[in-house]
Amino acid sequence: MGFEAIAKSQDELWSRYADQFPVRKRLIYLNHAAVSPLPRRAAEAMQWLAADALEFGSLHYGQWLETYEGLRSAAARLIGAERSEIALVKNTSEGISTVAIGLDWRPGDKMVAFREEFPSNYYPWKKLEETGVRVEWLSYLDPLERIEQACRGAKLLAISFVQYLSGYRADLEAIGEICHRSGCIFLVDAIQGMGAFPLNVRKARIHALAADGHKWMLGPEGCGILFISQEVQDLVRPIEFGWTNVAGYKDYASRDMTLRREAGRYECGTLNTIGCYGLRASIEFLLEIGLGVISPVVQNLGDRVAEGVQTKGYEVLGNRTAANGAGIVSFRKVGMESALVVEKLKAAGVVAAARQGWVRVSPHFYISPEEIGRMVEALP
Repeated sequence: MGFEAIAKSQDELWSRYADQFPVRKRLIYLNHAAVSPLPRRAAEAMQWLAADALEFGSLHYGQWLETYEGLRSAAARLIGAERSEIALVKNTSEGISTVAIGLDWRPGDKMVAFREEFPSNYYPWKKLEETGVRVEWLSYLDPLERIEQACRGAKLLAISFVQYLSGYRADLEAIGEICHRSGCIFLVDAIQGMGAFPLNVRKARIHALAADGHKWMLGPEGCGILFISQEVQDLVRPIEFGWTNVAGYKDYASRDMTLRREAGRYECGTLNTIGCYGLRASIEFLLEIGLGVISPVVQNLGDRVAEGVQTKGYEVLGNRTAANGAGIVSFRKVGMESALVVEKLKAAGVVAAARQGWVRVSPHFYISPEEIGRMVEALP
């Protein structure tokens, strides 16, 4: 599909849902890789819960429980999983740590990790090294042959769906096939892609996945998703233990510590109820639109950013292609501080981020091509 055809379909999409994003009246918001604005549906769902608790306390607690279930089911649909494989967690870090600490590691065990990861998918593996686990550190740009070589004899491989700085989108199906052949558990940090690009845990042979809701899923902070496949749930013990980890958690007098027979075993105590209301609404909104519709729009917006900033003399991080591009584009210009560029954009009503000497922008589907053009014009 050519640029003009994509732009036409994109115009239709952003204009169709413009009312869901009041932020557009004030800002050109290009910072979804950090914290997303809430769509109206999510905000209204959270406002309903706040008003309900204000007026009725916990009288409608049954509806709150239904929302937990609705969120688990919506998250499962988003990634092609079963509801029984979804746990509700605080954030990506908690999800990754649950797997990192919950597996039975022995000194001399081996795993594969990547040097350029965000700290939440880096620090847990550095801590494992302190216990005698051998971590083979790769670059996310290493070829699949190198990854396959590293996976031989490895217990686990952990990688991001989309790299947080360069926006490089990993070939999860190819890496999952490598892990399958190697008998290696495959863990994905999905926070920078989930909600913008299709992801199927069965096709990619993913065993575990974690993602917070406040970026591309358009949800609130402090509410995230942990997928652990039924295949490995008995291998990952809960690292936090409270009253809701057990099968009989509804019986407060019970002292039977038998774990729940599904991913709820990783939920330790009362959940972030208001966050669950918001994240459920956001995911159901994305499912209604369809990631197959959203992803080419996000890809096109990223392509427009990359092309536009290069015409202004900026260097783009990485080699962006149709296969590896995502919603994140980072760029810089020699002799110009990224923080200064971000401040100049802010003064023009454009929200971006400074990251490690680069200016990072990350538009979602409701941003128009014209707004990308205005961002490029505002660049110094």
